[in-house]
Amino acid sequence: MPITPTYPGIYIEELPSLTHAITAAPTSVTVFIGYTHPHKTKAEHFGKAVELFSFTDYEREFGGLYTSGVVESHVAYAVQQFFLNGGSDAYVVGLQPSYYDHLTGVAKGVVTPATLQVSSVLFTALEPVDAVPMTVSISSSPTGPWDLSISYGSRNETFRKVNLTPSDPNFIESRVNTVSQLVTVSPSPKYSPPLIGVNQAALVTSGVDSSWTTFNELDFTAVFAQDGSLDKVSIFNLLLIPGVADSSIWSEALAFCERKQAFLILDPPAHVSADGEDGLSLIGDDIEGATIPKSSNGALYFPRLLSNDPLTGTTSEFPPSGFVAGIYARTDFNRGVWKAPAGLDTTVNNTIGVALSGRMTDMRQGTLNPKGVNCLRDFPGIGTVVFGARTLVTENPSFEQWRYVPVRRMALFLEQTLYRSLKWVVFEPNDTPLWVAIRTSIEAFMLSLFHQGAFQGDTPSQAFQVKCDSSTTTQQDIDNGIVNMIVAFAPLKPAEFVIIKIAQLAGQTQ
Repeated sequence: MPITPTYPGIYIEELPSLTHAITAAPTSVTVFIGYTHPHKTKAEHFGKAVELFSFTDYEREFGGLYTSGVVESHVAYAVQQFFLNGGSDAYVVGLQPSYYDHLTGVAKGVVTPATLQVSSVLFTALEPVDAVPMTVSISSSPTGPWDLSISYGSRNETFRKVNLTPSDPNFIESRVNTVSQLVTVSPSPKYSPPLIGVNQAALVTSGVDSSWTTFNELDFTAVFAQDGSLDKVSIFNLLLIPGVADSSIWSEALAFCERKQAFLILDPPAHVSADGEDGLSLIGDDIEGATIPKSSNGALYFPRLLSNDPLTGTTSEFPPSGFVAGIYARTDFNRGVWKAPAGLDTTVNNTIGVALSGRMTDMRQGTLNPKGVNCLRDFPGIGTVVFGARTLVTENPSFEQWRYVPVRRMALFLEQTLYRSLKWVVFEPNDTPLWVAIRTSIEAFMLSLFHQGAFQGDTPSQAFQVKCDSSTTTQQDIDNGIVNMIVAFAPLKPAEFVIIKIAQLAGQTQ
């Protein structure tokens, strides 16, 4: 506020700063979309973007890992691999599994838990039983107490000396429902007839037709709707749809990423291989055709990875996107978003190698790399690493500037950062003082990145340029309420091909 002097002396007036600090946007906030635990996901979470900071958070909100031959279960494993490989911040949009007629797409109802009625007690499964059976065994005492055992794959629970007396500490409902991770029990109000012994009985899901499916394209595409829960997330950087290889869903996801300045990590189709053996199609054929959409905001990784399944204790194949997203986050933290998330320092955690159908040679990768297939490779003494950093538009000369993943992600990082940090400009007087303040703020931020080694060039003028003056904003722009700024940067590109030239030196006469 201007000062009105009234007495002889010194007056102090505080002036507002013309500069505003620019805060770097995050680079590895990752969104996972897919079917979550059908019986343990909190009902209010279905279809909503829920932020998580650890796999423990995921287990609490979405029920953790599960095994099912009907309901796609890749999301839980992908989230686990993300955090194991360096991820720290994620959103999960859990989809509720429903049965659909696979021919008409008509919904037949949500996936309900399997049940078993044993005399007066109803057992309800907390895990899917279509792939792994769940059984209940009860001791044969006619009057009780009884020993109760539940088995599910490699998991077993035993409750000894339970009874049907509500006031007793060993009442079956009190003992089981507060502890069991496999079942809940609901005794009949009259508790009659008494619980009789069974050697072994399986919990079953009734009313499931073999012609039904739980996968529906509309479940996924609805997530990308404008003003939806995910659209209202202020910022995210990576998007994953683990295990899904559907061109329509990919197209919707890529369009959404382009609108949100985010990057999509794609998994390969399940039944593809590096060499076409065992009757599998070639991964290169898929990316050349219309199966995989082209966008600078996405990258495809191949093949699937082998890892131990903690639920079954066996080695299984898993889509690579969760592992790779963790590598992105780890590389961003250690080196910066401008470093390609690939190379011998990107050792993949919690894997024993690539799937057999994806074993790679240099010559085979030489045919896939130019097509934009980023390979994961096993190297002796090193382990499994990410060995590719190309986007989906690699083959298109018109998008050559966005060929590499780190270049595209660096541009997205700058876009998100400037979008979030320059809102103070709105409604300011559109004249030279504003332009100077804009240039000062952006140049200070870009200079800080230059000192971190984020750009090419030996000097700041070679690394970046910021323009905001009368040459970018004309009087017509001013009349229309527009201020234009140009921010140019010299991106770092990965040393993808290392060429060593060896020559002999001729003998020299002394």
